[in-house]
Amino acid sequence: MPKAVLFDLDGTLVQARDSSWRLFAKTNEAFDLGVRAPEEYFRLFEGNLMASLRELVGEESLYRKVLAHFLDLLRKEYNPPLVPGMVDVIKSMAGVCSLTVVSSNATEAIRRILTTAGVQHCFSHVFGGDVEPDKRACVRRFLSDPSYSVNRQCVPAYLEEHQPDSPSESQVVLVTDTVGDVRHALECGIRAVGVAWGMHTEAQLREAGAEFVAIWPQEIVAHLFPGGIEMSSHGTSCGFVGHQHESAGADVREDACGCGCASSAGAPGPRESALQGELAHSSSIRRNRSRAAIEALGLRLDASSNVKQAAPEMHRASDILVSSLARIRGGLPRAS
Repeated sequence: MPKAVLFDLDGTLVQARDSSWRLFAKTNEAFDLGVRAPEEYFRLFEGNLMASLRELVGEESLYRKVLAHFLDLLRKEYNPPLVPGMVDVIKSMAGVCSLTVVSSNATEAIRRILTTAGVQHCFSHVFGGDVEPDKRACVRRFLSDPSYSVNRQCVPAYLEEHQPDSPSESQVVLVTDTVGDVRHALECGIRAVGVAWGMHTEAQLREAGAEFVAIWPQEIVAHLFPGGIEMSSHGTSCGFVGHQHESAGADVREDACGCGCASSAGAPGPRESALQGELAHSSSIRRNRSRAAIEALGLRLDASSNVKQAAPEMHRASDILVSSLARIRGGLPRAS
């Protein structure tokens, strides 16, 4: 099972085919780049987008202007919704492995999109294209530093007790919708999983080397965690987003789900441990009280069973009640 899952953003986490093309069309028109249709734009993602754009433009100084124009549009105007069901996928995996976004998009746009969806704290790190345009460099940096694998389970704080070893290449997965990303993931030695709802087709992604292509978001979880999230190494998932409130000027975290996912790997936090202890103690008291009541009633009925009753119907009713009680008490013999 993976220790880290790297998500592409556009076309993978968010629905980007139309929204991304509409913005690029403005840059295309402003600089007369000659990209006539969305399909031509999507072909730029068969390699590294920045490299493809540089090759399309040619002159380095013009390329920098084109890139700046496009990134500025992304920062100001780009805010597509997440793919339906993807929020649930993110939250289910945030409790069991480190999640990271690796994207050619602007970091500011990535933050806006994830914050709008309420999942910004489910991701341990974000690598934006305005900081590092080559995703291969991002992957290699991730692999070189174990601290990138520290979990951040849908709350602002990172897990202080979590000190992971450097993940092996087979424990890191890139989830993407583009042929270029699949090829670059394999070049770096990590696994690649495709999604069929983005820029490139299932056949294209498989041909590029994707080990699996999901046609529904939940298939990503099913493929990466075939035993279920509960069978993972940490034994927990996020479930819901923890939230913040101000109390006496301090920032205090509350778990909306009470799952304890913000504590160290699989161990419940103090609040969750106390709650579990109280519940167990209350259950024990209720069981003891019920057992005592049953025993007391049984003694009364056992004593009265030796008294001769005038009406046969009362004998039969008493016998039925005593027999039922004996079964409840675990088959204890009736007093003679």
